[in-house]
Amino acid sequence: MAEYWNIVPAFEERAKKFLANKPEAEVTLQFEIECKDFVNAGKGSAELKNVLKRLGIDSAVIRRVAVASYEAEINVAAHSVGGTMFSYVYDDLVYIKFADKGPGISNIEQAMLPGWSTADELVREMGFGAGLGLPNIQKNADLLHIISDAGENTIVEIIIFYA
Repeated sequence: MAEYWNIVPAFEERAKKFLANKPEAEVTLQFEIECKDFVNAGKGSAELKNVLKRLGIDSAVIRRVAVASYEAEINVAAHSVGGTMFSYVYDDLVYIKFADKGPGISNIEQAMLPGWSTADELVREMGFGAGLGLPNIQKNADLLHIISDAGENTIVEIIIFYA
């Protein structure tokens, strides 16, 4: 399996420490994402955003979480046969994990290039598939970790710290 890592240098130590020993979250959310279901795709991200608002998290952080999680959620709906969004809210960060059911990313480095897309005609007709999803996730995340390969499931992990 191929892996892609991008960690903002200022958060590298904290991110690695968190991943090595994930504590129990204060809030946990789980949403199923169906293939090509653009009516419901985004609802998991919206609920996470609402939870963060109720907790009084800074609006700039909420915006970053909303953008990163929405882009990843839409990617699962657009490019996989379905998957699950897991959101974990902690006192200092949000950890979001997307696990899909394939068909995988054959070249993650290429998929990270702005404008690169494997979206089919339906996805493009719906206004998605511009090839900006993964770059937008990376731009808004303090940590982005992707595990995938052609013909395999894909795991996308995102961490956004509050400060």
